[in-house]
Amino acid sequence: MEHTYKYAWIIPFLPLLVTMLIGFGLLLVPTATKNIRRMWAFPSVLLLSIAMGFSANLSIQQINGSFIYQYLWSWTINNDFSLEFGHLIDPLTSIMSILITTVGIMVLIYSDNYMSHDQGYLRFFAYMSFSNASMLGLVTSSNLIQIHIFWELVGMCSYLLIGFWFTRPIAASACQKAFVTNRVGDFGLLLGILGLYWITGSLEFRDLFEILNNLIHNNGVNSLFATLCASLVFVGAVAKSAQFPLHVWLPDAMEGPTPISALIHAATMVAAGIFLVARLLPLFTVIPYIMNLISLIGVITVLLGATLALAQRDIKRSLAYSTMSQLGYIMLASGIGSYRAALFHLITHAYSKALLFLGSGSIIHSMEPIVGYSPDKSQNMALMGGLTRYVPITRTTFLLGTLSLCGIPPLACFWSKDEILNDSWLYSPIFAIIACFTAGLTAFYMFRMYLLTFDGYLHVHFQNYSSAKNSSFYSISLWGKEAPKAVNRNSLLSTMNNKASFFSKDTYQIDDNVRNRMRYFSTYFGNKYTYMYPHESENTMLFPLLVLVLFTLFVGSIGIHFDQGVIDLDILSKWLSPSTNVFHPNSNYSVDWYEFFTNAIFSVSIALFGLFIASVLYGSVYSSFQNLDLINSFVKILKMGPNRIILDQIINVIYNWSYNRGYIDIFYTRVLTMGIRVLAKLTDFFDRRIIDGITNGVGVASFFIGEGIKYMGGGRISSYLFLYLSSVSIFLLIFSKF
Repeated sequence: MEHTYKYAWIIPFLPLLVTMLIGFGLLLVPTATKNIRRMWAFPSVLLLSIAMGFSANLSIQQINGSFIYQYLWSWTINNDFSLEFGHLIDPLTSIMSILITTVGIMVLIYSDNYMSHDQGYLRFFAYMSFSNASMLGLVTSSNLIQIHIFWELVGMCSYLLIGFWFTRPIAASACQKAFVTNRVGDFGLLLGILGLYWITGSLEFRDLFEILNNLIHNNGVNSLFATLCASLVFVGAVAKSAQFPLHVWLPDAMEGPTPISALIHAATMVAAGIFLVARLLPLFTVIPYIMNLISLIGVITVLLGATLALAQRDIKRSLAYSTMSQLGYIMLASGIGSYRAALFHLITHAYSKALLFLGSGSIIHSMEPIVGYSPDKSQNMALMGGLTRYVPITRTTFLLGTLSLCGIPPLACFWSKDEILNDSWLYSPIFAIIACFTAGLTAFYMFRMYLLTFDGYLHVHFQNYSSAKNSSFYSISLWGKEAPKAVNRNSLLSTMNNKASFFSKDTYQIDDNVRNRMRYFSTYFGNKYTYMYPHESENTMLFPLLVLVLFTLFVGSIGIHFDQGVIDLDILSKWLSPSTNVFHPNSNYSVDWYEFFTNAIFSVSIALFGLFIASVLYGSVYSSFQNLDLINSFVKILKMGPNRIILDQIINVIYNWSYNRGYIDIFYTRVLTMGIRVLAKLTDFFDRRIIDGITNGVGVASFFIGEGIKYMGGGRISSYLFLYLSSVSIFLLIFSKF
């Protein structure tokens, strides 16, 4: 067993091997490497699968009660300083390794087809494998300096992946924004690590926790300084996991290819911040102010992410804000000391969100033959609708992922989110109310996304087809009534792009003659004809969706436990027991049947209410109730003069807040970006006009004084001597009096 643990370093090395092989191939035999580029997906998946098998073996040993293992070797040795590298294998490491490898494999399989026509196919797989290797190296790190090294590598890979299509200015700006924002957090992390080393004299986790705990209990360290160092470390996690106020990079990161979005949001970059908090939780628990800060940042992020997702039109950006909100739940659970619930929701959310992102990629893939490649169109939910009949498998998998994130039983996220809500009631009723309210918002905006994408009629923007210029488009109103007349195509697109309302359910029906047109495609397997309307994705893209559906359906069962022993599938508690007892505060979890059903009814009712509101406003539910007097009376009341004005004002405020990202990006642009530019201009003015002005002024003044004195001279040495002696005499006379 110890022999197996000793060679755990191969887990991060295996995916790194793919990056090295692709790099050497492109350097030594570029032509041959490019000719067989589609074959590189096989070693990428194979080696990561071996790493997954190794991680699964370690996880099984952890579940069976194995010990925590740490293997170290010296890297730098000095008289007073020794830096050791190695790997730490405990339940947290095994959980993260399983999560990274399983999601990574699904994303790689999916990417083989999704990126098959992209010229950067080889570069994409090299980046993806390097990202997986960096994240696996991060979770197996045995000390803080090693974590910081892999932390930076994860950030570098995310920077490369977000800006993968670097020729597009918006993608280049997005990766720069992610880089700069994370620089703030990374600088704080580095300062925090140096401060903790100054206090404890160690970078190893076990020594760090024990020494700091003893120092705080014995008043051997300044509590303010210890709090500052821990806060700086937490700043790194805030930036990496897109927590308020350093969350602004996450929605713009959607400019990268969709498989990258799935990997970043499920298993790599945003999970790195959560992992850091979980790893250092024993350090944070001895500093109460830090735990309060973590829970406060978490609950703010929960609510902010949900409100910003309400009115987004880009399907990936809406999912990005959803990720931000769900990571806020995990951070909230960590801050209130619910270690088990935090890791549980990290697992369930990762698989559900990977399913949703890959499903959105399948939708975008199906829309591109119609609108051409354009993120503004193929990702815009206002240009979708009625896709159910064309992409039934994608629709089913996306619906299951949506219901899971909404917290509908028995899907995965129900079990973990319900546990977080229950624990939050015990910590703070205010936080619990916000978390429960956000659960309803989550159900609303997620089902809104589903209905806008798959419900109603198909409506698309034909950009490159002259036959579409005279096609008739018909508008469907909010209440399901057909518009009285066809609208012009140009005015329609202007309305869609500039005047879409918050509760916009407008759909646009295209002419059947246009829809039945065929478009010519050239693919890897040869030439073929594909219908112009949306079509289901290929099997290599659907297979990961189906596998992730299984995870979404059943992964929640690892945390089911009841006191009576009727159901005891609580694999998670057994999995976490070694780290819980040694590194982390006790997080035993058990409920009885009555408590479980009471809490579940409350949380599910909130989710169902959010689903119902979304169905009424965006779906076809209202048309099913049109004949009910109660519904008609309610609608008439809402449409009455004063009520309608007040309602419209409230809706406009909410819509503007959500669509403009809470004005936070605008604030940063005007205050920080423009403020720094103004400060730079003032500094430049001071340097050029004041500092350089004094220096240059002395030189210019000396020149003019010299020129003036030159014309005062008569050329007689006796006159010069008389003037010199007179000046010296006057100076001596004045000096002697003082």
